[in-house]
Amino acid sequence: MSNSYFQFKQFRVDQEHCAMKVSTDACIQGAWTPVSSEIKNILDIGAGTGLLSLMMAQRNKTAHIDAIELDTNSARQAQQNFEQSEWGKRLNIIEADVRQYKFEKKYDLVICNPPFFVNSLLGNNEKRNVAKHTINLLFKDLFHAIVQSLSPTGYASVLLPAMEHKEWSKLLEANNWQIFHELNIVPRVKEKPNRVISLCSSSPTNMELTEDLIIRNSTNEYTPEFTHLLKPFYLKL
Repeated sequence: MSNSYFQFKQFRVDQEHCAMKVSTDACIQGAWTPVSSEIKNILDIGAGTGLLSLMMAQRNKTAHIDAIELDTNSARQAQQNFEQSEWGKRLNIIEADVRQYKFEKKYDLVICNPPFFVNSLLGNNEKRNVAKHTINLLFKDLFHAIVQSLSPTGYASVLLPAMEHKEWSKLLEANNWQIFHELNIVPRVKEKPNRVISLCSSSPTNMELTEDLIIRNSTNEYTPEFTHLLKPFYLKL
């Protein structure tokens, strides 16, 4: 997925000016995260190309989606992707630092594929380092932003590597938040999960669901579960 653009069934994502390109993990998050018709306002933190916002717009026909992005080039690219989609009137890009931005409303859903590598080695590409590593946006900053922007009855969807997810879980627990649904992303059958999508909320719930999604089987083909999930989006499924 390293092309200058990625064509989906109902929209196109240009990405030549973004440090982080379209990824399979993010596509899974956009396709899996619950977004019922009751959801009216969505916030996408760290929008990048605008992929998650576009997927939310395709799945929910009425929600208004604000996407906040710190990097100027990425924000402009996301705006371009929004404008060339059929949902441009419901998609709004905010070029700002989420740690300092004062939101004027509360959101029913906050979705985020954040910079997530905490202790890994940095590369030579500064923009890619910022996009992939917790240099500017620490987990505690992300949590604070979610607390400030989420409605009392809303929930957040966060995608993290399996190791960093453990740290995120500890932070939530320490602040009396609950993860009520987890999706473990397994690259290939018999391998361990390498990413986790968690749905979290400040409201106590009796639901604590955990499920696995295996992307490829033993012959390197997409599994039926993955195909079913991404079929509304991928051209070749």
